[in-house]
Amino acid sequence: MTGRIAFQGEPGAYSHQACHDARPEMEAVPCPTFEEVIETVRRGDADLAMLPVENTTYGRVADIHHLLPASGLHIVDEAFVRVHINLLGVPGSTTDRVKKALSHTVLLGQCRDFLREHGIAPVTAADTAGAAKRVAEAADPSQAALASELAGEIYGLEVLARHIEDHSHNTTRFLLMAREPDHTRRGAHGMITSFVFQVRNIPAALYKAMGGFATNSVNMTKLESYMVNGSFTATQFYADIEGHPDDRNVRLALEELDYFTDYLKILGVYPADPRRR
Repeated sequence: MTGRIAFQGEPGAYSHQACHDARPEMEAVPCPTFEEVIETVRRGDADLAMLPVENTTYGRVADIHHLLPASGLHIVDEAFVRVHINLLGVPGSTTDRVKKALSHTVLLGQCRDFLREHGIAPVTAADTAGAAKRVAEAADPSQAALASELAGEIYGLEVLARHIEDHSHNTTRFLLMAREPDHTRRGAHGMITSFVFQVRNIPAALYKAMGGFATNSVNMTKLESYMVNGSFTATQFYADIEGHPDDRNVRLALEELDYFTDYLKILGVYPADPRRR
């Protein structure tokens, strides 16, 4: 597939790395906000949106679940991207010469052991790629950035230390979204169906709504709740299940769910990423 894929952040951001890894044949388009990523695809200036939804270390990405239902886009794929953090410096610098490391506060927190061991002071920056750009512009061998190798390539920095994150499992899950749904595919590693719903205002509605998945042997891999429209009574749920709506057990479970809900919307039906396992 050729075309353009939009992501949030500066060139070299980890979302850019995700585009590079998952769709290397597509042109990556940077956008300042998640809303602009979605709008870029909606108006046809890009074919796909690459949106991070959760990280194994820091949990879900704020605001994403609020944006997905109203985006007008459809989830067509998922991508699990291993987040490797690197110490990037100007050419000729070494780890021993670095006194300060710039990065987003989340990445600084993921490299505490390395920074402490080498006596490097953490300095908060707006984002990882922006930190790499600042280090390149400063041309100071005592400054370095914590960022992706792609950021180093873009801004002319050298990798002084590779894969310095404290947790070896650090992985971010991304969703790829398009203007049109595609429910025709069947993945080699199974299918995922994502949807949002609001339960009816009756006793034990959520318990009853979930019963259909248990009785029909449908595995629910994610269930999250969040408020909508600033109301404490209007709670919306986001869910991922294994399977395709055309599968008999999934169809029966969704029919039972529909009976106990005021609102149910399928966000996407897509192949499971093999790294999900």
